[in-house]
Amino acid sequence: MSTLAQPFALGPLPEGRRMRTVDEGLVRAPLDRIFALAADVERWPVHLPHYRWVRMERRAPDGGGIVAMSANRPFGPFGWPTFWTSEMAVAAPGAGVPDGPWIRFRHIRGITTRMDVEWSFEPLGHETLVRIVHVWDGPRWPVIGALAATSVIGPVFVHGIASRTLAGLARAAERGGISGEVGSAAAS
Repeated sequence: MSTLAQPFALGPLPEGRRMRTVDEGLVRAPLDRIFALAADVERWPVHLPHYRWVRMERRAPDGGGIVAMSANRPFGPFGWPTFWTSEMAVAAPGAGVPDGPWIRFRHIRGITTRMDVEWSFEPLGHETLVRIVHVWDGPRWPVIGALAATSVIGPVFVHGIASRTLAGLARAAERGGISGEVGSAAAS
């Protein structure tokens, strides 16, 4: 594995994308704990049974880099395997970033290439509101790309995986404390 000289400057989420999914929940754990779990993507498979593997291909000084991931989207007893590779940037708590803390991804390989993702964290006392937003115009398929993104890929696959990821990391952060409810919603 090689090291990137600079972190990725992914910027804020683009506006006006055709597909937008939002998954959010109140995690009954302090910001530092849930942020650390979310930023440590290589250990997601330890906490998340739907994740098959995560590999950091190149590491950046901010804790991000280029990361390849694979997760199953469960359908009853079966799992549909998904794969993607992303650029990842991290603004940790206390890093002095005005709109932080956050973790951002831009998909660069896989069916979801050009999808932008932001995990944001809002401390609320000893709890943390975590929001995951995915925005995308869809795959570059003539005629059906945008429809596939807004009617199948976003609400079925992206939301199906992101909601499980947030719930699983929330459970890991809350271990030993009061079990929390993590709600989610999808919108396109």
